Amino acid sequence: MDSLFLYQNNYLIVVVFLLLGIILPVGALTFGRFLRPYNPTAEKRTTYESGLEPFHEARVQFNVRYYIFALMFVIFDVETIFLYPWAVAYDKLGIFALIEMLIFVVMLIIGLIYAWKKKVLKWI
Repeated sequence: MDSLFLYQNNYLIVVVFLLLGIILPVGALTFGRFLRPYNPTAEKRTTYESGLEPFHEARVQFNVRYYIFALMFVIFDVETIFLYPWAVAYDKLGIFALIEMLIFVVMLIIGLIYAWKKKVLKWI
């Protein structure tokens, strides 16, 4: 009976945090909506560009290569972060961890070669 109460207590804590995670932001935004002044004018609704009137379309189309290049950078940058804990604990992990890390690095190299062949890394 005691273990059943402990499991229910753990679920109760999760439910309380879930409700607080929903109620507090919604409550703060609702409360802020009632407190803030609301006085819209045509001048306040215009786009602000360093005090000048906007002179062209605000939406600018970018080449998708820039996005893919940035995404590839983030992926490989995050993957290198996974190498640090392995390097720190290498003495304790042994040969099994070395083989795992070699497999990991080989997969990264395969991904890099694939990106290179698809010309994702070509800037212009």
